[in-house]
Amino acid sequence: MKAYKKKFYIIPIVVCLLAIAAVVAYYLTGSFSRSEQREYVYIDDNDNLDSVTAKLAPIASEQALLSFKIISHHTGYDKNIRSGRYVIEPGEGTFSVLRKLKNGHQEPLRLTIPESRTTDRLAGAIGRKLMMDSLSLSILLKDSAFCAAQGFDTTTIVSMFVPNTYEVYWNTSIENLMSRMKKEHDKFWNESRMAKANALGLSPEEVCTLASIIDEETSNNAEKPMIARMYLNRLAKGMPLQADPTVKFALKDFALKRIYHNMLNTDSPYNTYRYAGLPPGPIKVASVAGVEAVLNPASHSYLYMCAKEDFSGTHNFAATYQEHLKNASKYSKALNERGIK
Repeated sequence: MKAYKKKFYIIPIVVCLLAIAAVVAYYLTGSFSRSEQREYVYIDDNDNLDSVTAKLAPIASEQALLSFKIISHHTGYDKNIRSGRYVIEPGEGTFSVLRKLKNGHQEPLRLTIPESRTTDRLAGAIGRKLMMDSLSLSILLKDSAFCAAQGFDTTTIVSMFVPNTYEVYWNTSIENLMSRMKKEHDKFWNESRMAKANALGLSPEEVCTLASIIDEETSNNAEKPMIARMYLNRLAKGMPLQADPTVKFALKDFALKRIYHNMLNTDSPYNTYRYAGLPPGPIKVASVAGVEAVLNPASHSYLYMCAKEDFSGTHNFAATYQEHLKNASKYSKALNERGIK
């Protein structure tokens, strides 16, 4: 009889425990996200459990969010929150989400280095993609000691950046990102490219400088080798490059649609109308296509070029100044007809 009574009490307890276990399992393994798509949460260095929960609230179901908060306290996550960019998959359970955040298992992002015209713009573009203070990065890129440590100076540091797309973590530090960019630069400047640069009598920084001018002259990659050879021809003859984009850079007015004669006297080492040779450094982050155009220029003897009067973005080339003046006259007429000042 006693055994029966004992059994009578045990069965309900077991049933209750199993029911509780089922409920717990449901909340832990049931879908955390209310979305049927991948969702991302960005955890900052200064986040606490309340702010993390607030960031998860638009994604999580009410029950999942409550479970997350309770388990966070019991697992110690609330005392050791790790920054990063985390992905939450459709159907992923609460415990899986918590474990991911607790262990810092981030999802990398694809960072594309833009062809920025200034270090401030470059830093701003990177800062908008990463958990990074763009002002700190901008200041670093103007720091002569830092630039020297990388093998550059403040005028050539932008040539360290190869505008490709890289997988990085959102919370990567400035130091780690710069180290990565230097490694990518060194990998890009392989034996083949170095040999071509040496054959032209140019350093990688000088190649990037000329490439940056070519990039500003045209977005037509097919024409870039033609322009590259024209400028190389001028350098070989000791002629000034007389590149309009360098005047814009010297004036820091990138919206200029037309360069007037009085602008050509701007006193700046970047003004290639006033100073012969290459400017001190790139006038933007040079594109890969621009660099390849310099390293693999077309073969011709042209010394002059002028934008085509059809505004196609390409150019008329000339071997003599007289031919060039005719091309320039056609372009100037087209500008006037369109009222471009």
